[in-house]
Amino acid sequence: MSEPLVLIPGLTCTAELYAPQWARLGLERSVTVAEHRLDDSLKGIVQRLLAAAPPRFALCGLSMGGYIAFEVMRRAPERVSRLALLDTSAKPATPETNALRTEMIALAEQGQFERVMAMMWRRLVAPARREDRALREIVRRMASETGPEAFVRQQRAIMGRPDSRPGLGAVAVPTLVLVGAEDILTPVREAEEIASAIPGATLVTIPGCGHLATLESPDTVTEALERWLSA
Repeated sequence: MSEPLVLIPGLTCTAELYAPQWARLGLERSVTVAEHRLDDSLKGIVQRLLAAAPPRFALCGLSMGGYIAFEVMRRAPERVSRLALLDTSAKPATPETNALRTEMIALAEQGQFERVMAMMWRRLVAPARREDRALREIVRRMASETGPEAFVRQQRAIMGRPDSRPGLGAVAVPTLVLVGAEDILTPVREAEEIASAIPGATLVTIPGCGHLATLESPDTVTEALERWLSA
């Protein structure tokens, strides 16, 4: 068996985020999904992840999963054999981004979680996919499984994230940076910033794809991950 793979979903996402990739990526290795719904800090999430993970593993995170992956690299880089960062950013939280998160937390705590998800939907996928009912149902289902309480914990963890850019040059494992060309939340320029700072990193940009690349362009993402895992 090849090295184990740990997948980290994004905000309000579950293992279903990686369902299109799982069948092929799991043929030669064990694949597990990190639990990121129980803690309200990146430190707590990463402590839980490291306690459950194999001694050494390949690590892949999308969006919030990328923020968590950066924290893993700060705390236990020796345990990561390769790194994939999908639709994410190395920048820290800012007062502006945290203000919106605070607003969404308040709505979720007031019983308006569905309103929050409706607010997020239009920014999660490429414009051409906004009327895709099947895709929206997957996103709705993952959010429902996450629930408002876990959503609030996740938001608080994100709001406390540091600047990961200073540590990018120290990443010394095969690294894939992938982004949808139409990603509004973590746009191409942020992926380019990450890839240019990590020695030897591979950058993949997917045309016509938004923030949820694994679901919007599943075959392209799977192929990119397969190349990364065999590098």
